[in-house]
Amino acid sequence: MDTTRIERYGDELYQALVERTAVTPLTEREAGITIEDAYAIQLRMVQRRLATGETVIGKKIGVTSKVVMDMLGVDQPDFGQMTSGMVFNEGEPVDTATLIAPKAEAEVAFMLKSDLRGPGVTAADVLRATDCVMPCFEIVDSRIRDWKIKIQDTVADNASCGVLTLGGVRKSPHTLDLALAGMVLEKNGEVVSTSAGAAVQGSPVNAVAWLANTLGRLGIGLKAGELILSGSQSPMLAVKAGDSLLCSVGGLGSTSVRFI
Repeated sequence: MDTTRIERYGDELYQALVERTAVTPLTEREAGITIEDAYAIQLRMVQRRLATGETVIGKKIGVTSKVVMDMLGVDQPDFGQMTSGMVFNEGEPVDTATLIAPKAEAEVAFMLKSDLRGPGVTAADVLRATDCVMPCFEIVDSRIRDWKIKIQDTVADNASCGVLTLGGVRKSPHTLDLALAGMVLEKNGEVVSTSAGAAVQGSPVNAVAWLANTLGRLGIGLKAGELILSGSQSPMLAVKAGDSLLCSVGGLGSTSVRFI
């Protein structure tokens, strides 16, 4: 795809973000769009956010479960870039009017204390480079109309990044086995999902290693101080004003979010 079209689609997705409107799937308009094209569009969209004064604070990993991979017809996860304008602190309500079609995912976030650069990054390298882990909610949102996405659509749309909330106890990843740590997700006081970290690439640690190695092949490293969302351990839950969610992770405590 030529640069002109890449910039046009990136600008279109950024404008959809600003105006909270959805657009026709890119895959319906560009039959030959590749994953590489989609990441170039994502970069353009993110650059537009950075031009307004936001900064990149980390990365998110998406499409980590086999169910979602099968749905999108891919055999590996994807990634997006998180910016300073996406972060909500625990207790700070999320206004659904600022989003288009929000869905919530519960996962574990990693805060890095040293750089990670692939290829060749192992799970042990990830553990050594991690300062702490914590439970979080990622509120994904799609600028693609009605969530009718293929992998190229969601990648171009910055991996459907919306906002995120951080909470719970921050702990060293050496104090618990993240593959075995159980997660319970409640919506409006009712349990809607139970899982373990192994649902994410065998362990959230493995997902972060995948990200470091994938970015390394693109000449990009993960930096000390970056926040990495390791991928959802829960189904995507549609949310609306009045909803509240609580996520509890064995050994990490809980975090909550409410929507207005």
